Amino acid sequence: MVNTRNALSGFIVFFILLIAAKQVIGQEVETGVSKKLAIHRKATISDIHYALEFDIPAKKAEKIAAIEVLSFNLTENKQILQLDFKEDPEKLKKLVVNEKVVPIQHNKEHLLIVAKYLKKGVNQVKIEFQAGESALNRNGDYLYTLFVPDRARTVFPCFDQPDLKATYNLTLKVPVSWKAMANAPLKDSTLLNGRKIYRFVTSDILSTYLFSFVAGKFELQKGSVGQMNTDFLYRETDTAKIRYSMHELFKIHTDALKYFEDWTGIAYPFQKFGFAAIPDFQFGGMEHVGAVQYKASTLFLDGTATKDQLNSRSNLIAHETAHMWFGDLVTMNWFTDVWMKEVFANFMADKSAEGTVGKDVFDLKFLVDHFPAAYGVDRTTGSNPIRQELDNLKDAGTLYGNIIYHKAPIMMQQLERLMGKDKFKQGVREYLKKFANSNASWPDLITILDKYADADLQAWNKVWVNEPGRPVLEYTIEKKGDKINKFVIKQVAEYGRERIWPQFFELTLYYPDHTKEVTVNLNAPQVELKEVEGMDLPLFVLFNSSGQGYGLWPIDRAMFPQLYTIDKPLNRAAAYISLYENMLNSRSVKPAELLTLFLDGLRKEKEELNLKLMTNYIGTIYWEFMTPQERISLGELLEKRIWSAMLIQLAPNSKKLLFKAYQDVFLSQDANSKLYDIWKTKKAPEGLKLSEDDYTGLAFSLALRAGNDSNILKDQLLRITDADRKIRFEFIMPALSSNQAERDQFFKSLEQKVNRQKESNVGAALYYLHHPLRQSTSVKYLQKSLELLEEIQTTGDIFFPQSWLQATFGYYQSAEAATIVTDFLKNHPDYNPKLKAKILQSSDNLFRAQKLLQ
Repeated sequence: MVNTRNALSGFIVFFILLIAAKQVIGQEVETGVSKKLAIHRKATISDIHYALEFDIPAKKAEKIAAIEVLSFNLTENKQILQLDFKEDPEKLKKLVVNEKVVPIQHNKEHLLIVAKYLKKGVNQVKIEFQAGESALNRNGDYLYTLFVPDRARTVFPCFDQPDLKATYNLTLKVPVSWKAMANAPLKDSTLLNGRKIYRFVTSDILSTYLFSFVAGKFELQKGSVGQMNTDFLYRETDTAKIRYSMHELFKIHTDALKYFEDWTGIAYPFQKFGFAAIPDFQFGGMEHVGAVQYKASTLFLDGTATKDQLNSRSNLIAHETAHMWFGDLVTMNWFTDVWMKEVFANFMADKSAEGTVGKDVFDLKFLVDHFPAAYGVDRTTGSNPIRQELDNLKDAGTLYGNIIYHKAPIMMQQLERLMGKDKFKQGVREYLKKFANSNASWPDLITILDKYADADLQAWNKVWVNEPGRPVLEYTIEKKGDKINKFVIKQVAEYGRERIWPQFFELTLYYPDHTKEVTVNLNAPQVELKEVEGMDLPLFVLFNSSGQGYGLWPIDRAMFPQLYTIDKPLNRAAAYISLYENMLNSRSVKPAELLTLFLDGLRKEKEELNLKLMTNYIGTIYWEFMTPQERISLGELLEKRIWSAMLIQLAPNSKKLLFKAYQDVFLSQDANSKLYDIWKTKKAPEGLKLSEDDYTGLAFSLALRAGNDSNILKDQLLRITDADRKIRFEFIMPALSSNQAERDQFFKSLEQKVNRQKESNVGAALYYLHHPLRQSTSVKYLQKSLELLEEIQTTGDIFFPQSWLQATFGYYQSAEAATIVTDFLKNHPDYNPKLKAKILQSSDNLFRAQKLLQ
């Protein structure tokens, strides 16, 4: 839009803004939402209500007209009021404050309202504007909002901070063929002038990041979750997936809801429960009250689904349902404590499954789900504490990552064990009831829990929550004949200052005809195990055998020939993880030796979750910690071992995991021909079930290794019938092109924000673009990838910076790549420290490979 104001009026506006900014004492106008501003607004503003109307055209290119009526109570009107609006000020069309039209003043992402237009008590602000679209996720025939952590302000003017909760009345005007869902129940819908108008009742009290709606060409499935009538919107077209999944989706939600009602002692706290399946959703799910959003591919499974996929779906649903209490009912004061809602959602989701699957299965799943992911960050020099300070919400997205989602649940498990399950539950229930429909901080919770605990939780909290890193454990055994005379365990910090991680863990001593498990209270830099003194020397010792302790555990090499005689799957999984972590730290085992050890176990390991763990490790070691020459020499053996193990496995899911591993590592022409025939004929080996998604992945793997004459991708595209999956496939195709110029052009296109909108698709494409088989021509993209990171953090959703970096640097091992990272950080000494940490996290294996391959 052309600005028609003359120079004089422009100067007047500038002068008004200058004067206005000087009026603001203690809350200067600055970009983003500063903590100082948030504290001031919380102290002076209350009783907030938004009435919002969005007129959404059918065509994506057309703009969305919007009207907002904001009411609130103000305790003082001496200062300028700042409404957050991170958009072009030209989108603001008219501003009426307390029934008076006032000049529009916008500065540094804020709509400013001069104090003289406001009053103590109830105020009303009416705004006519064009909606911002950064967080509307507009597609050809559907859209969905995603406002976490501070992106509501990119769509409409608001107080975009979590402790200014509000109620909402929403009206949507959409094409007649569209359906819509929002936080609140539908009040009515009418047809007018070829448009459909949805009006929703007043919502529950919500933080701005939880306000949401979905609209578009969706199918509607009605059902019930608990005692509530529930709507489910979806776009899936695969009838097999729909038949296989639909009943289970409502049942899993119902079971999760009942568990959390019983555990918390609080009935479902909102007036509505609904959910939507979104194609290529950025996250696994998002806990919007009444309108939970999920990634469609996670919800809709068919008969070929593995145990891991089924577990992931159940966990995801339980996670988002847990958020109704942990995050939605009680919300953090500030995003410093965003981890609280995520740790409770993850931890409680895990707990909800314990009663149905049994303790052994629960412990195994908890170990496999959380520990490798937590170690993947905490072992790096870029690790961060669970609780991180935050000065401005514009940086809140940088707080998210595997420390929040995976180390924090481990910490919470240790806390529950320290307190006892009953006392832990009592404390959490008190916390939920005290802060219901309000906000709280971690200090609020730990203060309540401290009343129920015998231990000093404040001291415990300091190292587990407020500091990064993990302990490194060593042990010594003094012998007296064939007996244990002394058994000493020491812990030191992997990085930084020396400290101790107080925790309980188990170690198991293995004998020819029995085992002895010992619980260790590791509450000092060094502990002696008096319990084992005088016992026979074991064949070997397994540390952290129960999988509940956190750290880099020592490995007894005497275990190696006995590894697959260990009876319990949980114990074996703990051993696999410790072996891999020690390999990365150049302790006890080298990459080639560990690869061989895992290959030896593929025919013996029958537990599916363990097989998944092993095959993941095999792929990582092969691509990241073997030289290209070693891969060639080991390739034939690797292919034969994996294929033969797949043939003898009886469980279809185990066969599928091994088939995926084979598909990941194959290099030979024989393997290529074998997989091509499977893809071409769509005839899987006996006992193996492959879905359309599996054949799509196989086509990608074949194309990655194919020559210039390959038509695999074009043929696979013709096989795909679902419109949304077609769009995803077409986006990824150029990243797999055998034409270097086409790949260059694709990467160049990612410099434009519009081409990065489907973030999950971008991540998948980058994986292929930077695959080890393409790195000789893709290493040149690394410098630009780092240069784009700050923009990606600003314009993308919360997980995108990390997924961008991981997909880019995840498989590199060359000195050239390491030099690019090192030089970039050296040349940017004042770089955003949280983004720098993410670079160090994502490139950690790259630098370890440099050491291990020397």
